[in-house]
Amino acid sequence: MAPKNLSFKTADIDEKSIRKENAEELVVALAEAKADAIMSRLETTEQLEENTHPTLLITADTIFFGYILPTSIGIEVAVYQGIIREKPSSKDEARQFIKSYSGGQATVVGSVVVTNLTKGIRKGAWERSEVYFHEIPDEVIDSLIEEGIILNVAGGLMLEHPLTLPFVDTVIGTADHVMGLPRSLTEKLIQEAL
Repeated sequence: MAPKNLSFKTADIDEKSIRKENAEELVVALAEAKADAIMSRLETTEQLEENTHPTLLITADTIFFGYILPTSIGIEVAVYQGIIREKPSSKDEARQFIKSYSGGQATVVGSVVVTNLTKGIRKGAWERSEVYFHEIPDEVIDSLIEEGIILNVAGGLMLEHPLTLPFVDTVIGTADHVMGLPRSLTEKLIQEAL
């Protein structure tokens, strides 16, 4: 049964103003900041408490780390060791990101935060997946950048994009997590928040 009164809102936060040392802390902090921003624009707590059914707010965030797998050696070498990849700030940065995934690997760290607005309960967690890529031709990279959609996604890459999908070798984790909202983690947090 589909939930009643399902709606989507944007958080409109300055993600660059929120910084954490590691990826796991950052994605949870961003999802919590999104929840706080949306909650500030919603009904008052008193109105929500009058509801007979719980009102849930679900927020999420995802970031990428890029790696190259040297084929002659067969081990991972961090290209941007310790650098978190959010949305690319330019076409040049997007090109740099995608080229580093070509023939390599990207680690995706994402979070989900579920806030029960009626009860004031918040549950959050993070998840990590890895995506391994075949070589991505320059013409495909050019097409992705010219299309422009990848400039609005973490790490500058959409796993499910028709131009990207043929170059995905292996996903360790779940595709729904890589695309931004891990279903099983979200369902678990909803149950905990209820």
